[in-house]
Amino acid sequence: MPGFYPMGIYYDNPDTTSPSNCRSDIAITFKGDAKEGTGVKTKKIPAMKVATVSHKGPGSEFKNTYAKLMTWIEEKGYKESGPPMEIYSKKPEVVDGVTILYAKVMIPVKKK
Repeated sequence: MPGFYPMGIYYDNPDTTSPSNCRSDIAITFKGDAKEGTGVKTKKIPAMKVATVSHKGPGSEFKNTYAKLMTWIEEKGYKESGPPMEIYSKKPEVVDGVTILYAKVMIPVKKK
């Protein structure tokens, strides 16, 4: 995705992995060359087929968003082929005291 969109890449399922053992990366997209530094690495994400859904709501509702996407993946004859990614497409907003997040949830897939 072109532009400045922060993203999270999640390697473990928090339903089956204790929070202290869950691994993730945070990332930003950029154009051009970058130099790695202390704690900062560059990685090129390869082209891939992904199933995607938009999330608009509090973070506590991500579980529902993922469930809907996983149902679609199964119904269409796909299976997961890599870690899920969340690309935050808009700055969070506070509405009636609740922080609303805007994200594209993407899961790499391949046919069964």
